[in-house]
This record gives sequence, structure tokens and C-alpha cells, in this order.
Amino acid sequence: MDLSESPAFLPVISQRFQSLVWACLDSDLTRTAVFYAERYFALDQHSHDARHLYAITLLREGQTYPALCVVNISRQDQCSGCLELKAKCCKILGRYREAQEALEEAAKELSHTASTSAPSSRTARQSPDLAAIHCLSGAMALRGNRQTIAAQSFHQALTMNPLIWEAFEGLCALGSLPDVDDLFPPLPDPTKHLHPDDDASKPSGPIATGAGFFTPEAGNAGNLFRGLKPGANQIQPFRMPLPPGPRDSLASNDSPFRFADTTFQQAHRSSRSQPTVSGSTQQPVTRPLSSADEAGPMPKKLRSTAPQHVLKPSKPLKLSIDDPLKKARTRLALMSSNSFSSSNTRSQPVNSRAAPPASKSAGVNQNVATRRSTRLLSGTGSKHASKPSTRERRKQQGHARSRSIESDEDEAEVANSPSPPAVASSPRSGSPSSWTLSQEQAAQAAYEIEVADKYIYDLMRKFARAGRASALYHSQECLDAIEQLPHIQQKTPWVLSMVGKARYDKGEYGSAERAFKAVRILEPYRLWDMEVYSTLLWHLQKPVELSFLAQELLSIDPRSPQAWIAIGNLFSLQKERAQALTCFRRATQMDPSCAYAYTLSGHETIDENLDKAVTFFQTALRVDPRHYNAWYGLGTCYLRMSKLRLAEYHFRKAVEIHPDNAVLLGCVGMVAERRGDREGARAFFDKAVGISPDNALVRYRRAKILISAKAYKAAIKDLEHLRNSSPEESNVVFQLAKVYRLVGDEVKSAQLLAIARDISPKSMGKIKKLLDTKKDDGGDDKMDEG
Repeated sequence: MDLSESPAFLPVISQRFQSLVWACLDSDLTRTAVFYAERYFALDQHSHDARHLYAITLLREGQTYPALCVVNISRQDQCSGCLELKAKCCKILGRYREAQEALEEAAKELSHTASTSAPSSRTARQSPDLAAIHCLSGAMALRGNRQTIAAQSFHQALTMNPLIWEAFEGLCALGSLPDVDDLFPPLPDPTKHLHPDDDASKPSGPIATGAGFFTPEAGNAGNLFRGLKPGANQIQPFRMPLPPGPRDSLASNDSPFRFADTTFQQAHRSSRSQPTVSGSTQQPVTRPLSSADEAGPMPKKLRSTAPQHVLKPSKPLKLSIDDPLKKARTRLALMSSNSFSSSNTRSQPVNSRAAPPASKSAGVNQNVATRRSTRLLSGTGSKHASKPSTRERRKQQGHARSRSIESDEDEAEVANSPSPPAVASSPRSGSPSSWTLSQEQAAQAAYEIEVADKYIYDLMRKFARAGRASALYHSQECLDAIEQLPHIQQKTPWVLSMVGKARYDKGEYGSAERAFKAVRILEPYRLWDMEVYSTLLWHLQKPVELSFLAQELLSIDPRSPQAWIAIGNLFSLQKERAQALTCFRRATQMDPSCAYAYTLSGHETIDENLDKAVTFFQTALRVDPRHYNAWYGLGTCYLRMSKLRLAEYHFRKAVEIHPDNAVLLGCVGMVAERRGDREGARAFFDKAVGISPDNALVRYRRAKILISAKAYKAAIKDLEHLRNSSPEESNVVFQLAKVYRLVGDEVKSAQLLAIARDISPKSMGKIKKLLDTKKDDGGDDKMDEG
């Protein structure tokens, strides 16, 4: 069942996403907040709350242009919250006139809706979250190259709260990733308790208190991770609700920039309920486990921790909400009682009634509760009860505020009930009782919240599978995991960027380019992963597209390393190495932890100064030991120095990190060939061609190994494949002519030599040498490197 397509569960999922994102923001886990806010915005793109929250997270992450792009929609679709966020972004960017105009538009719109906005009840976290502290500690240890400590901190953070995405990304950067099912065990499907007698020892659902909170019981009800990580000191996941408000909540008193603690940790409340906000007109569909009700009291049983003397009421409590007049009278009674109550008065249990004074209870049946019997029996004309005066009833209403919410509805119920039972059963008692309306609502709300939490958890597990495969460079596994995501999530910039990187790692440059173009359409001001896109354009030899990308990235953020890497790649494509090195050096100044900039600097100097290139590659590995491009660069340097053992060591280290890279496997095979191990080299080339059949370099190397092994038919097959894919490559044509001459087909060889001469007139010397070659005479000759 896809809950995202179910209208009944979408409001609950939205509330849980809001709670999670605000908790991340309060804990300074902005990267995690952006991840979940994008999931929420993809789920409900028409919701202004989702749009605002996504823009806020991007703004907190420092992505001002992307945040402005989210809220800068058409004016008819903008609300006051969008305009306020637009003004904040424009202020950061120095566009003060646009900010002032946006604020004026927001003020005009708020002038019509300000009277209906309700104050926010969300409060920021007063104490730091332990799981978030472990995650931030792991991030600092990772920056300090203390990998063991970082891995321990990330594991502790995920043990306490598995929804911290930044901790999972930290483990991905370290490469120490267990299986997703071990790291995030699957949870059982939530069950709804249909009757209070299902568990006589303790209640099966949350307790509805007079404050409007669904307070979890002391056990595991309402806790999504109750069976995940047992332990006495287990920290609960984020349980920070954001009560649903009007569409313009950002510009009203319900400002999201008011950070305060939302974690509700009290099992009971000693004080009376929250004052009712009379101006609020929006009734929430469902209630989070720790959300305050701003739309007035709900019909529910009220409980208190104060011990009370319980008398036997005349009838079990049954609240009815069918009559609108009764609900209005109930709300008015609650407001009146709260206005005249003292702060020391404690709430009364629903099923208990205070004993009346002796002067007022004369003639009243002893089995009937005082307030209920005196008011209601007098209304029915009972001859056994004395009718209290108006002054006495007002006095009782002032001393027992908890009784006013049921008084008017109990009156009608007792009038229509000829023989009420003597004892009312409590939902917490073990005796059989009927399922009341408030209990049904509480159980349904708790069930919907558990279902929504499980939906978010399962969605995170699917993303974790794709992220783990991407971190381990299992590109095809990553693409398969992305296919398992909901369709609406597959169209988000985060997912499309992951697709582009997976395609790039596989060597499928055309598909990778299409994915990155889709990312740029959805998020034109995105900076993340644009360094990979610029290198992709360098490989595709597209200077115009690369120049346009570099200019745009530089205009978005001149201090971003992605912009200077794109400019450096452009200069490198134009063979201007000095300018490229300057740009790459500038990128390292913008972000000293950018290992990719050091690696590109090494590749630019490898043809001129091998020692300097080695230094660049080693610096990149100090920053990121899993940067396989740096290991590959060091292997290339040592291969040019004819240090075959060092070259093979570094190439094999790169293969350990990225086992599915055909170029790296071909490099190991090339070193093995130079050492004289032709069988080992052929095995590596076979594996590389199996991974990437369209890779021309490894196929050409394998063809030369096959010629050396006198496997002419297999060599001709590879060379013909290369000739079809690269018909203008003179080395391929020359090697193919040589193989045909070795097998005795001199006519075919002469035709190919004529073609090779036309393609490359400078190869006449090689052609004359080949004409002296006889059949089966070139098996052990030294092959041309091409």
C-alpha cells in the first residue's frame, strides 16, 4: 500500500515529516533536514507547508539560490509565507529592493488573514540531543582523519536514532557499511487495538489528557522503534510535532524561525489544560503524539496524577458530538471555567465526583454523584432530589472545572436513560467496559501515527540501499535500488543526481549527461555534485556546455569549489594547463577538504612534473583515503617511472574501492602484461570488457594480448568491433591489417593498410615494416603501443 497516494494518511505523514525536519533543524543536522524536507516536498508539492519547510532547510544549509528558486513561483500561487522567505533570501543576496517589495506584498495579504492565524505552540529543544551530538562528533572526527572514532560515533548515533541521515552518509564516506537490514532492521506492521479488553494489564493506546496531547504510555504504545534497539537508556527518535496551521503561518505568529523544544516527555500533567485559542478555526485531521491542540478541546476522558476519592456516578460517561449546539455549549463551559479557576486547582478524573456539602445533599440518593445527580435529576423532575439554587450551581462550577465539559451533555443523556448503572468503568481498569468515542479516536490516531512513522522509516531504508550501493561503487545495484523507490521520489534532484553519478561511474556518459540535465531543470541553482557533471562534460569533449555550466556556477556562488573545478576543467579541455592549475588551486582554497580538486591538479601536472603530481595525489588521499581517482593517479605516476610494483599496488588499491571500473582493471592488466604475466593480464582484460563492453581502451589492450597469444580469431573480433565504433582510429586499422597478414589474408591486409595510410600518412614507416612480416611470424614481436 502506497500511503503517499492515500488521502486518509497523507495529513498524518505530513505531520510526521514536519516533526522530523524541525527536530533536525533544532539539532543543527541541516543536511538531514534537507534530505527529509525534499522527501516531504516531493510527496505533496501543492502544500505550502512542505514548500516553506524545504526552502527553510536549504536556507539553513547555505543554499540561498535554491531556496529562492523553491519559493519564487508565480505570484498567484504565492502565499505570505512564500513572500517572507523570498524576502529573507533576497536580503542575503543583497537584493534589498526585491526584499522590500516581497515584504509589502506579504503585509497586504496578511492584512486579510492575520486575524485568523493562531500562535505557534512549537518550542525549540532546550537540551542537546545525544544522538545528534554523536553524529556531529563523528563528522568532526572524519574531518580530522580519525576514522575509527568517526565510525564509532556514527554507529552510536544510528543506534539511538536510525533516522539521522548524516550519520549514514558518514559511514558511507568511511566505506565501513554493514548490510542495510543489519543497520536498519525491518519493523513489523503496526496493529490497531480494537477493544480496551485486548490487554487488561495495561492500556493498549495513548492516553487522551485534558491538555490536548496524545501522551504515550509508560510502555511501548506509539513508539515506532519499540523493538529496534532495546536498552534502558535508549534515546527516542525525534518526536517533535508541528501543529497544522493556516497557509500563511510563516508570516504570522506561527513563524518557523522560532526554534523551541517540542519533545514532550511528561507522562502526566499536574496543571489544567492549555487555554483555548478562540480565534483558531482549523481543526487538525489527526494529532501527533506530542502536539498541542490549538483548535479547542476534543471530547475525551480527563485524568490527573492527583489521587481523588472516587464516588459511584449514576451513569457511565458517553460524550456525543453529533449535536453542534452541544459542542458549542461544551466549549463555552470550558472557557468559562478556565477564566475563573485558580492555578492551584488540580484536574479531576472523569469517573469521580467530589462529595457535596451536607447542606446541599440532603434528600439525594447516596448512590448518585453530587453534581451530576443534583443538576440532571432536578432537570428531569425527580421527586427524590432537592433542586439546588442558581448560586449553588455556580459555586460548584467554579470549584470543579473538570466537570463543566460534560455537564450539558450528561443532562440530556440522563434524561433519556431510565435506569443508569451504578458504577462507571474506567478504560484503565481491568474490568470489561464499552469502547467510548474518545478511546476510539485515540486508538485511531495512535495507529495512523505508527503507520506514518513506518512509512517514513521504510522510505529511508530504500534510500539507504541506494546510498550504500553508490558509496561502494556498485553502480548497477544502486540503479536497481533507485528503481524500487516510489515514482514521485525518483523525479527529485537528489535521486537524479545519484543516477547521474552511477551512470558516470559505469562509463555510460550519455545516460549520465541526461540525468544531470534533468537535475539542472528541476533545480537550476544546484551546486552539489556539479563537479562530477563538469568532469563528465570534459570526457564528452563539450566545451560549449562546459563553459555555460562554469559561468552559471560562478554566478551562483563564487566561493564554491564546484564553480572553480568547472572552470579548471574548461581550461584543461582547451589545453591551458597553467590556468587550469590556478583554478584547481583556488578550489582547494575555498574548501581544503575537497579531495577532487587535488586529484585534478595532479592529473594536470602528470605530463610535466611527476614528483609534483605525486604530491597532489598524496594530499588528496590524506583528505579522503577512499578517493579512488587519487590511487589511480599515483599508479599512473609510478608506471611512468617504471616502478611496476608500486604501480600495481596503487592500481589494486583503486580496484578494491571501485571494483566495477573497467579502466582500473585494464590498468592492473597492463602492469601484469609488462611484468610478463600475460595470462593474468588477459584475465583482467576479460573482466574489464565484461563490465564495460564499449570501453575502447581495454578492448584494444585485450586484442594486443590475444595477438601475442596467437589467438588471432578473437583478436580480429575485438579489432573489428573497435573499427566499427572508431573508424578513424589509425592504430586500430593498422593492428587489424597486421592480424590479417599473420593469418595469411594478404588481400584484406593490403586494403586495410591503404586505409591506414589515408587516415595517417605519417604511419608509412610502420606500414613498410609490416609489409616485411610473413604468416605466423609476428607472434612474439613487440606490439605497437598505439
